[in-house]
Amino acid sequence: MAQDRPLTEGPIASRLLLFALPTLGSSVLQSANGSIDSAWVGNLLGEAALAATTNGNLIMFLLTSFVFGFGMAATILVGQAVGAGNTDRARRVVGTAVGSFLPLVTLVAVAGYFLAPHLLDLLGTAQDIRDLARAYLQLTFVAVPALLIQTMLMMTLRGAGDATTPLRFMIMAVSLGAMLNPVFILGLGPLPALGIAGSALSTAVANYLTLAAMLAYIYARDLPLRLRGKELAYLRPDPVILRMMVQKGLPIGLQMIVVTTAALTVLRLINAEGVDTTAAYGATQQIWTYVQMPAMALGGAVSAMAAQNIGAGKMERVARITRAGIGFNFALTGGLVVLLLLADRLALGVFLTGSEGAMDIAEHILSVATWGFVAFGVSQVLFGTVRAAGQVIVPLLILTVSLYPVRLGLIYALQPTYGADAIWISFPAAFVATMLMAIVYYIFGNWRGQRIDESGLSSPADGTDPRCAIPAHGARG
Repeated sequence: MAQDRPLTEGPIASRLLLFALPTLGSSVLQSANGSIDSAWVGNLLGEAALAATTNGNLIMFLLTSFVFGFGMAATILVGQAVGAGNTDRARRVVGTAVGSFLPLVTLVAVAGYFLAPHLLDLLGTAQDIRDLARAYLQLTFVAVPALLIQTMLMMTLRGAGDATTPLRFMIMAVSLGAMLNPVFILGLGPLPALGIAGSALSTAVANYLTLAAMLAYIYARDLPLRLRGKELAYLRPDPVILRMMVQKGLPIGLQMIVVTTAALTVLRLINAEGVDTTAAYGATQQIWTYVQMPAMALGGAVSAMAAQNIGAGKMERVARITRAGIGFNFALTGGLVVLLLLADRLALGVFLTGSEGAMDIAEHILSVATWGFVAFGVSQVLFGTVRAAGQVIVPLLILTVSLYPVRLGLIYALQPTYGADAIWISFPAAFVATMLMAIVYYIFGNWRGQRIDESGLSSPADGTDPRCAIPAHGARG
């Protein structure tokens, strides 16, 4: 098992790659799951039903982004505790994470179910798809507790060095969802036909079954993060741990909000360029979703591995982990970019079949902007390392500067001269700006050697007394 071979020992490059690949597989499956659901809805129920799912998917994205921040904070705290050999502290982190978020997400699910019509008003949902959207959104909220708690548990397992268990149960969730979609939509066998509500219900059933199976597996295999006997009291949130999760998790969650708002602003500019340009950008976005996955997986793997080594006080390994992550990024992301540019028309043909004009624009977008994802990958690795030490504010600030003054400023400055090309140039420009700022902070920043001890203080990774090095209440970054 992964836990029998801690990430603080042995060869770094091979361990990092073997840890990142299951995470990459989980990301691919998660995106494929959305594509499969959309395919079932679109083919069985038509375009109006497919449009109605957009509302529920947007709300679910925002909720998942919120939990992702706190899940990443829990991953860091678990990783540092496991690296320090303190399994009890890791279990207390998991108990606090689950114990605090289970009632919260349950409350969100109940409130969302009853407030769904009002949420649709806020989203400006078209009247002709309103009933469909309400049915889908209400049952989407039913799935929220299982989906978000499952996400939290998967992230903490990765923090403990186990990337295989989350992959197994992601496969289960996606497979169940794909099989149950037509059953509930069409009402196969004795079941009634539920239409679009059946798609959302299949997601709920698949995730509740997967969550139950994952919990059974964790206890059957006696994985290190399970809670037994008196440890079940850890489900009562520890105020110190919860405070640390909020302090570290909120900025990570805010990054998702920054990315989303910047993307919406750029989308408005793209829409102004005409239908062909919008369609072309939509197709490239679908492809870029997969292009960025190796970088995201490597960033997550580096963060988990670095957190364990920071907890163990092995800072020399942290630098080597970071270098290995950057090297793999050039190989994986760079290789994928080259492959895509060689077969761009073939890849775009999956999404664009009716407009030669949109195809030409999409090819141009890919040729101008796609290489920037290599720089994006370097940033993800560097951010993964500094987050592992508990530094989450600076990555948020860097990202904000890159997406607003750099990307949007560049668009407005160049658009009078270069037209739509100013938009496409802004993508790699923002990625490179992010990378350069991340490199500067990684080399000269004050993130090194910080870890979270039992009291919630940030303490030097060399094991010295935090009270001798850190002001009262520890570092806040």
